[in-house]
Amino acid sequence: MRQRILTLGLVLATRTLLAQEAVNGVSVGKGQTPADAVVAPVSGNAWIDLRQSAKPGAVQSVPSWVEAVTFTPADTQTDPAAMSVFRIRLARPSGRSAILFFRLFFNDQTAARPEIVAWDESGSQVLRSGPLGVGIGLESSESVMIPMHGITTVDVEVPGDSNGVRGAYLEWMISSELAHTASVGSQDAVPAPFASTLPLHAPTEDAEEFGTVTASLSADLIRIGPTPADGAVFEFGIESQPLLALVTFEIANPRIDSPPEVIANGQNIGAASLIMPGLADPGYRGEMRRLVTPMQFQYTGWLRAQKVVPASALHSGTNNIAIVNGPEASAAVIRATQLQLKYLWEKSDYILKPDR
Repeated sequence: MRQRILTLGLVLATRTLLAQEAVNGVSVGKGQTPADAVVAPVSGNAWIDLRQSAKPGAVQSVPSWVEAVTFTPADTQTDPAAMSVFRIRLARPSGRSAILFFRLFFNDQTAARPEIVAWDESGSQVLRSGPLGVGIGLESSESVMIPMHGITTVDVEVPGDSNGVRGAYLEWMISSELAHTASVGSQDAVPAPFASTLPLHAPTEDAEEFGTVTASLSADLIRIGPTPADGAVFEFGIESQPLLALVTFEIANPRIDSPPEVIANGQNIGAASLIMPGLADPGYRGEMRRLVTPMQFQYTGWLRAQKVVPASALHSGTNNIAIVNGPEASAAVIRATQLQLKYLWEKSDYILKPDR
C-alpha cells in the first residue's frame, strides 16, 4: 500500500448534487433506498462497503461522523467517459482530529483508475488526488491523507460502472511534531494504520554503509506467476562473494499462505517472508473455491517481502536471481526490487567460538 499526503490548495469549482441522498446512514448501490438512522459509538475509524453487489436497503454500522454515503452511476450510454461517483459526507469528530486517512480498495485497472476529490460546504473543490493505482490489473488499495480544513464531503470518482470499487477505510489522524531519520522522507515517516513497515523505495544508485552494499535490481513493476517461465529474472555482477545477502521487494495481491519464492543461480532457496500487517487490516480478502475447502486469503495491497540468500548461493562475477510466485498463488506484481550484500568491515561485530 502506498500513501499520499495531499496539500490543501483551493480550486474554485462547482458541482451538482448527487441524485441519491441518504441522511444519518449509509446507502450505496444502484437502486438502493436510503438506510435507516445508524446508532453507533463515536470512533476514530470506519469501514464503508462500496460494492454494488450489496443487498438493497442494507444498513452498515458506521460512526456518527459518517453522515451519509450516496451513489450516482455513470450514464455511459450518453457519455462513454462519464464518471460514477460515491459521495461520503463527513463531520469532524471532537478533539484534535484534523487529518483524514482515506484508503480505497479497488481493482487496479488502467482504464478505470479512481480519484478522490474533496469539497467544502459551498460546493467548491478543495483538492483532487489524481488517478490512484498503477494499472496492474489486480485487486489493490491506495491511500491519501486529507487535511480536513473546511472539507465536508469526499467523493470517489471512477470511470464507468464502478464495479471495480470494493470499499473505503477511513481513520482520523492527529497532527503532532514528528522526529524521523534524515534517510526517511517526511511523507514516508507517517505510518499507515495497521502497517508494520514504511513504504519501500528502490535506491537510485548503489550505496555502501557499514560494510553493506545496497543496490537496486529494478524499480519497475514486474508481473510474476507461479512457474519459472513467469518469473522475474535479475542479472548482476559482484566483485567478491559476500558473507550474506538479502533480497527485498514489494508485492501486490499476494496469497499469504503461498508467498513468492527466490531462486539464486538456479538454486531454489525457498519462500520469501511477507511482513504482515495486523489481521484487522481490511486489506485481507478471503476466497473459497468450494464450501468444503478452507478459506484462503489474498492481501489486496502492497506488502514487503524479504529473503535471506546464503553466501554459498552467490559467487564473484555474474549472478542471477529469479523471483516466482508461490505454487498455490496466481499472478502478482512486484516492484522496488533490491539487493543487499554484507561484507566484513573494520568494525564488524562477531564472536569466534571454539569447537567443543
